[in-house]
Amino acid sequence: MDQPSPKVKSADRVLDIFELYSGDKDSYTLTEIAKSLNMPASSTYQLLQNMLSRGYLESDSTGKNFRLGYKLFEIRVQHRKSTSLTAEFFHIAGKMAEQLKEVILLGVRSEDKVVYIAEKQIAQPFRFSTSLGSVLPLHASASGKILLSRLPEEEIDALYPKKKLKTFTSKTISTVDALKEELAKVREEQIAYNYGESVEGVHCMGGPIYDMEGNVVASVSVSIPAIRITDELWENTRFWIKKACTEISNKVYLQN
Repeated sequence: MDQPSPKVKSADRVLDIFELYSGDKDSYTLTEIAKSLNMPASSTYQLLQNMLSRGYLESDSTGKNFRLGYKLFEIRVQHRKSTSLTAEFFHIAGKMAEQLKEVILLGVRSEDKVVYIAEKQIAQPFRFSTSLGSVLPLHASASGKILLSRLPEEEIDALYPKKKLKTFTSKTISTVDALKEELAKVREEQIAYNYGESVEGVHCMGGPIYDMEGNVVASVSVSIPAIRITDELWENTRFWIKKACTEISNKVYLQN
């Protein structure tokens, strides 16, 4: 029979204090902490003072209310830095490529363009070909529409002051009003489509990667030659994009 792991009582109590802050309140008094955790006030006081001195807790101007301190956020930032957006992309993109047999792309915004910073290619004889650092217009790409979708309307107007948009194929959205209508659909579905709007004969689907504030910081997209699209492939693509975006958002931004 396995023996239970030995416990350090004071360490357990520190962790219990941290877990208090996973609830609705962002600050507690010494009395509230001691009562909530069924701890003596004297030992609770000593733990709080140690955590204060190390920066894991902070107190208000009265010294009576305690909240999470800067040290936790320093650790959080360092962890986020070590968790690479592209590394997480390649982790899930490998699985996507195995299932879909199509090109997977990771894009970020630069002014009115989407820049592709990572890609997972496949060995299909006829495929959408790109290179790292290549760009497409935001309004004529699935990733671009995703990256535009959370911007305020005034920022969209500032980005496209002439109201007319450059067209690349007969299917490209050509006016800002039409783009805004499209973006409303993107916000509702959290998926964007490109039906040959930037490259004739190539369709694309993209989804959003969110940061902790709910901003769209990147997009995962799949590009497929129209001649290869079936209902089953299109539905599988939607499933994998949503899965990929959720996993990357969680691992890189939301759970660090």
